[in-house]
Amino acid sequence: MTAVSEDKALFDKGLPIRREVLGADYVDESLAKADDFMMGFQRATTAWAWGWAWGDPTLDRKTRSIINLAMLTALSKPHELKLHVTGALTNGVSVEEIKAILLHATAYCGIPAGLEAFKAAHEVLVKEGALPGGK
Repeated sequence: MTAVSEDKALFDKGLPIRREVLGADYVDESLAKADDFMMGFQRATTAWAWGWAWGDPTLDRKTRSIINLAMLTALSKPHELKLHVTGALTNGVSVEEIKAILLHATAYCGIPAGLEAFKAAHEVLVKEGALPGGK
Protein backbone atom coordinates (compact mmCIF):
# COMPACT_ATOMS: atom_id res chain seq x y z
CA MET A 1 0.00 0.00 0.00
CA THR A 2 1.41 3.41 -0.94
CA ALA A 3 1.49 6.37 1.44
CA VAL A 4 -1.24 8.07 -0.60
CA SER A 5 -3.55 5.07 -0.54
CA GLU A 6 -2.81 4.58 3.17
CA ASP A 7 -3.73 8.22 3.86
CA LYS A 8 -6.92 7.79 1.79
CA ALA A 9 -7.83 4.68 3.78
CA LEU A 10 -7.26 6.55 7.06
CA PHE A 11 -9.27 9.53 5.77
CA ASP A 12 -12.14 7.21 4.81
CA LYS A 13 -11.95 5.55 8.22
CA GLY A 14 -11.71 8.86 10.11
CA LEU A 15 -14.41 10.87 8.35
CA PRO A 16 -17.41 9.04 9.84
CA ILE A 17 -15.80 9.09 13.31
CA ARG A 18 -15.13 12.82 13.02
CA ARG A 19 -18.72 13.43 11.90
CA GLU A 20 -20.15 11.35 14.76
CA VAL A 21 -18.08 13.07 17.46
CA LEU A 22 -18.02 16.69 16.25
CA GLY A 23 -21.28 16.72 14.30
CA ALA A 24 -21.76 16.20 10.58
CA ASP A 25 -22.76 19.84 9.98
CA TYR A 26 -19.53 21.17 11.51
CA VAL A 27 -17.31 18.68 9.66
CA ASP A 28 -19.06 19.03 6.32
CA GLU A 29 -18.92 22.83 6.57
CA SER A 30 -15.19 22.68 7.37
CA LEU A 31 -14.58 20.50 4.33
CA ALA A 32 -16.80 22.60 2.06
CA LYS A 33 -15.10 25.87 3.07
CA ALA A 34 -11.59 24.48 2.56
CA ASP A 35 -9.75 25.77 -0.48
CA ASP A 36 -6.84 23.81 -1.97
CA PHE A 37 -4.46 25.17 0.68
CA MET A 38 -6.67 24.32 3.68
CA MET A 39 -7.78 20.98 2.26
CA GLY A 40 -4.30 19.64 3.00
CA PHE A 41 -4.95 20.26 6.69
CA GLN A 42 -8.49 18.85 6.51
CA ARG A 43 -7.19 15.65 4.93
CA ALA A 44 -4.33 15.35 7.45
CA THR A 45 -6.47 15.92 10.54
CA THR A 46 -9.19 13.57 9.32
CA ALA A 47 -6.69 10.82 8.46
CA TRP A 48 -4.29 11.16 11.36
CA ALA A 49 -6.37 12.40 14.28
CA TRP A 50 -9.65 10.72 13.38
CA GLY A 51 -8.66 7.72 11.28
CA TRP A 52 -5.44 6.75 13.02
CA ALA A 53 -5.83 8.00 16.63
CA TRP A 54 -9.61 7.98 17.20
CA GLY A 55 -9.94 4.94 14.93
CA ASP A 56 -7.75 2.83 17.20
CA PRO A 57 -10.10 0.59 19.20
CA THR A 58 -7.84 0.42 22.28
CA LEU A 59 -9.53 3.39 24.01
CA ASP A 60 -13.23 4.15 23.89
CA ARG A 61 -14.50 7.53 22.71
CA LYS A 62 -15.43 8.75 26.18
CA THR A 63 -11.87 8.15 27.38
CA ARG A 64 -10.46 9.91 24.32
CA SER A 65 -12.74 12.91 24.98
CA ILE A 66 -11.54 13.08 28.58
CA ILE A 67 -7.91 13.02 27.42
CA ASN A 68 -8.59 15.71 24.81
CA LEU A 69 -10.19 18.06 27.33
CA ALA A 70 -7.18 17.74 29.62
CA MET A 71 -4.65 18.18 26.79
CA LEU A 72 -6.43 21.17 25.29
CA THR A 73 -6.55 22.77 28.74
CA ALA A 74 -2.81 22.16 29.14
CA LEU A 75 -2.15 23.69 25.73
CA SER A 76 -4.44 26.69 26.43
CA LYS A 77 -6.47 26.09 23.28
CA PRO A 78 -9.98 27.32 24.22
CA HIS A 79 -11.29 27.43 20.64
CA GLU A 80 -10.47 23.77 20.07
CA LEU A 81 -11.60 22.90 23.60
CA LYS A 82 -15.07 24.28 22.81
CA LEU A 83 -15.36 21.88 19.90
CA HIS A 84 -14.28 18.95 22.05
CA VAL A 85 -16.66 19.84 24.90
CA THR A 86 -19.47 19.28 22.41
CA GLY A 87 -17.81 16.04 21.35
CA ALA A 88 -17.39 14.99 24.98
CA LEU A 89 -21.11 15.44 25.59
CA THR A 90 -21.79 13.36 22.48
CA ASN A 91 -19.43 10.69 23.82
CA GLY A 92 -21.20 10.44 27.17
CA VAL A 93 -19.03 12.67 29.36
CA SER A 94 -21.28 14.33 31.94
CA VAL A 95 -21.16 17.98 32.98
CA GLU A 96 -19.85 16.91 36.41
CA GLU A 97 -17.11 14.86 34.73
CA ILE A 98 -16.17 17.79 32.49
CA LYS A 99 -15.91 20.01 35.57
CA ALA A 100 -13.75 17.43 37.36
CA ILE A 101 -11.49 17.05 34.31
CA LEU A 102 -11.00 20.80 34.07
CA LEU A 103 -10.35 21.14 37.81
CA HIS A 104 -7.79 18.33 37.64
CA ALA A 105 -6.11 19.95 34.63
CA THR A 106 -6.14 23.33 36.40
CA ALA A 107 -4.23 21.83 39.33
CA TYR A 108 -1.48 20.66 36.98
CA CYS A 109 -1.59 23.35 34.27
CA GLY A 110 -2.23 26.46 36.31
CA ILE A 111 -5.01 28.91 36.98
CA PRO A 112 -4.75 30.91 33.70
CA ALA A 113 -5.08 27.76 31.55
CA GLY A 114 -7.86 26.44 33.76
CA LEU A 115 -9.76 29.72 33.66
CA GLU A 116 -9.65 29.77 29.85
CA ALA A 117 -10.85 26.17 29.76
CA PHE A 118 -13.68 26.78 32.23
CA LYS A 119 -14.89 29.86 30.33
CA ALA A 120 -14.81 28.00 27.02
CA ALA A 121 -16.52 24.91 28.43
CA HIS A 122 -19.17 26.99 30.21
CA GLU A 123 -20.04 28.80 26.98
CA VAL A 124 -20.56 25.49 25.17
CA LEU A 125 -22.43 23.82 28.02
CA VAL A 126 -24.89 26.73 28.21
CA LYS A 127 -25.26 26.79 24.41
CA GLU A 128 -25.92 23.03 24.33
CA GLY A 129 -28.49 23.29 27.14
CA ALA A 130 -26.40 21.16 29.51
CA LEU A 131 -26.26 24.12 31.95
CA PRO A 132 -28.84 26.83 32.54
CA GLY A 133 -27.94 30.11 30.82
CA GLY A 134 -27.40 33.43 32.42
CA LYS A 135 -24.87 33.75 35.19
